[in-house]
Amino acid sequence: MSPSPGRPADAAATPQAPTARLQVQRVRPAYRQVADELRSQIMRGALAPGARLPAESELTGMFGVSRSTVREALRVLASQHLIDTRRGVQGGSFVAAPDPARLVEDVGGALGVLVATPRLGMADLLEARLLLEPAAARLAAQRAAPETIEALRAAASAPRDPRDPSGFVEHMDFHTTVLMATGNLMLTMMGQPVGDVLRTRLDRAAVPAHRWAEVDACHAEITEHIARGEAAEAEEAMRNHLLDLRDLYGRPGAWKSG
Repeated sequence: MSPSPGRPADAAATPQAPTARLQVQRVRPAYRQVADELRSQIMRGALAPGARLPAESELTGMFGVSRSTVREALRVLASQHLIDTRRGVQGGSFVAAPDPARLVEDVGGALGVLVATPRLGMADLLEARLLLEPAAARLAAQRAAPETIEALRAAASAPRDPRDPSGFVEHMDFHTTVLMATGNLMLTMMGQPVGDVLRTRLDRAAVPAHRWAEVDACHAEITEHIARGEAAEAEEAMRNHLLDLRDLYGRPGAWKSG
């Protein structure tokens, strides 16, 4: 077969480079595509926790990209706590076991930043909470074990920290315990970042003291519904409680500016 017009004769016999496992396309940055492929392998278990990733030079050949692209992809994975990078003779990039606590902390921090912008308002967070937590209270009533009920009662009656007469931290801990009582990690991870934003942005000193006593009473009521397995009643009590809180949080001066 003769070579194509305009193509040197010896080029036709040049061996083709191995096809990359990731076909990089220009619609998205190459480093994102590399990170996505490696993340997929980690999440489906092809790369197990503790496994060492191939060296940068190997990854460049596997994906058909530059070393700087590989480094940026690894930086993305490290920021998502999916890999740890170690230096030295025995160093390299190693797959990390996903830590829900670290992921929740990251989401909470991101929400805190967004709430300070026009893109996401506090009302959005409160509305999301109103959809999530009543359903969680229902599930908790259906599933709660004796030790979970004990934890709920302890959270509902936790003593106040003298440095914070509002007891707000204890109140948020109660809501987290309800989420945990569902036995559904996703619900807990969805609810905790919202609580973290409320914890840092609400001006607790601006709320009248008697309103915190009302919160305590609501928590005690919700706890007993859950303890008795009264799913519908637990859901309704939580919904009413959150509606009251939404009105409370809507008071002028309730939120810190920064």
